[in-house]
Amino acid sequence: MAIHNRPIAERIEWLIDLGREHSKRFCTPEAQLARRRYLASHDTALIALKCMDGRIHLPYATRTPPGIIRPFRNLGGIFDLGWPYLGEMLTDAVDTAVADGRRVLIMITYHYSRGAQSRGCAGFDCDLESAYRHARSIRDQVQSVYGDAHQTVYPLICGFETDLDALVLHGPTGNVLDLAKQTVTDRDTLTSELNSLLPDMPQQVLRDLLPLVEGNIRHVGELRHRDRQLDIEHHEWVICLGRGFDFLHVPNVALIIGPYSPDLSHPIRQAAGIIRSNMEQERIPDDGFLLLSSSPYDEHGADRARATLKSRFLAEFAAQVIRDAEPELSRRMIRRTAVLNWQTRRLEPLPDTPDRLHDFQ
Repeated sequence: MAIHNRPIAERIEWLIDLGREHSKRFCTPEAQLARRRYLASHDTALIALKCMDGRIHLPYATRTPPGIIRPFRNLGGIFDLGWPYLGEMLTDAVDTAVADGRRVLIMITYHYSRGAQSRGCAGFDCDLESAYRHARSIRDQVQSVYGDAHQTVYPLICGFETDLDALVLHGPTGNVLDLAKQTVTDRDTLTSELNSLLPDMPQQVLRDLLPLVEGNIRHVGELRHRDRQLDIEHHEWVICLGRGFDFLHVPNVALIIGPYSPDLSHPIRQAAGIIRSNMEQERIPDDGFLLLSSSPYDEHGADRARATLKSRFLAEFAAQVIRDAEPELSRRMIRRTAVLNWQTRRLEPLPDTPDRLHDFQ
């Protein structure tokens, strides 16, 4: 039985197991050594702005060790650098890298399906051109903040074709490099093509982009030989609010809302409407859905205590929005809060208000 057809208690337990396994893999000696080895050779800081869609798994699609690419995820992949919290987080990430003498590559992603428009980004009503226009507007904002010479911060628009997990790199003059169509894997040839596509990219950044390109070409080549089932229908049953959900790289399970927009109520209402529709169309059982909030912390003590307060605030805020917007649906809501240990990527459940289920630890 597919996970979205199981009773809600089993679905929640499955989700928590998924988080545990992600943390376990992240903390293995081999994974830790792989990250250290990678950063010793490629010191450009990698940041990705991307949609909440679980199909967009950049480390997996580029064969990059987990923990190298720093993700910023939001419903629809919609961002605005004018948002105060987002602007502060991005500035902090860039400042930290620059203080260490590193350059920064910001991958601004949009996604679509080559095989069916209906498998595109729901945040843009599966309109590829609208999603691409938004990515261009973010690139313009990055340039207005960090300059258009791109010697320290380089904004790169990347399409992500979800049928084959293929990247589509956009150059500054409108030319593109579709890695699904790339058959040459010779490093010198790829370097030449990237130089032609991105003539304003610093050579160090280009050298650090090259492993992602090579990894994606290998990944796409392997997927072509698999019988890969492409899931068209939505059957999400989780609303995630906050940060720390990278373990949820599973299609059509969760709607992830980053805590970035000044108006969080709008995407929360959108997500609740999708959950209600999934129940009405019998794509998921109507026995409940999960509202999961999370906030990461680096250190025990005050930092974790602050993360706890943030996570509980987000949960209560979202729950009230759903009660007001979807009163009938809210009676099926199961609320859970957690914090994420950023060093281990372990999701740590917090004691919650009792409801129809026992605590999911």
